[in-house]
Amino acid sequence: MVLLGSFFLAACAQTELVVHAVKKFTEPEPATTTTPETTKTIVATTEPTGEAGLSPDGVPIGDGGRFKIGDPYVVMGVRYVPKEDRRYDVTGIASWYGKDFDGLLTANGETYDMNALTAAHKTLPMPSYVRVTNLENGRSLVLRINDRGPFVNRRIIDVSRRGAQLLGFQRQGTARVRVAIIADFDGETFVSAKPFTSDVERTAALAAPIGTVESDRLAPPEGVEEAPAREVEADPAESDPNVTIQPVFDSNLFIQAGAFAQFQNANMLSARLSGFGRWWVTSVIIDGRELYRVRFGPLANLEEADTMLAQVIESGHTDARIIID
Repeated sequence: MVLLGSFFLAACAQTELVVHAVKKFTEPEPATTTTPETTKTIVATTEPTGEAGLSPDGVPIGDGGRFKIGDPYVVMGVRYVPKEDRRYDVTGIASWYGKDFDGLLTANGETYDMNALTAAHKTLPMPSYVRVTNLENGRSLVLRINDRGPFVNRRIIDVSRRGAQLLGFQRQGTARVRVAIIADFDGETFVSAKPFTSDVERTAALAAPIGTVESDRLAPPEGVEEAPAREVEADPAESDPNVTIQPVFDSNLFIQAGAFAQFQNANMLSARLSGFGRWWVTSVIIDGRELYRVRFGPLANLEEADTMLAQVIESGHTDARIIID
């Protein structure tokens, strides 16, 4: 009976890459205490490990973890192909996951710590280091990829709770972000991207000198009781040296249903989706090749984008995803 049970568990491990990944948070944690999930990641394949605590490229690995890329896998009908990509630089939507997974195993065998600076990604090697920039407030943070996910509404990265706090989107649950691989990260230091200075700023005249301004606190009007001072919640990013600030640029939300080499195919898809509103066919040159993209938008906010995306996917267009330009 023991041997039979072992054979059954081994067979399950070959077919289930991740069990808990689809349950990861896309919303803030509730204030009440909940019981952590008992499910955990099941790794389907074993990757060779480099030196103790290091990947073959010298990237540090967390306690108990190992270097892993992994075989292609399917989650919720979508096929993902893990691979090395030293030019990875993508904009999209980030979410975060926290205490329901704290202490469970990640996809490369580490123990998930919601207070560590880690993240989950669908295809990048584990470990990999990425710089995540919140495009809504300019905060930038380096995180170590050690898990797989997220698999909800085409999110591009799932960060730890601490990562979400420092990037400034823990309360709302999601944010528009840029995720860029750091191919030569040494595990200790990194160089922040140089902020862009426009010609207008560079040639602007210096401001006139400003004299000293003195101020004093006014007493409340007679007969009016002064309100007590309100305590302001401390911002965790202000005292953390890992967080940097980068320029924020305007970004628009779109739903992209597909990209085609032939305009006719793109136009046909646009016509099929006309019931959802006006879809645009635009062209773009990528690696010297012209592609025709079928897009809807721009959309006002992430909630509206999620609603539209769900409707398009339910209609059978499962390749649709949220795009940020």
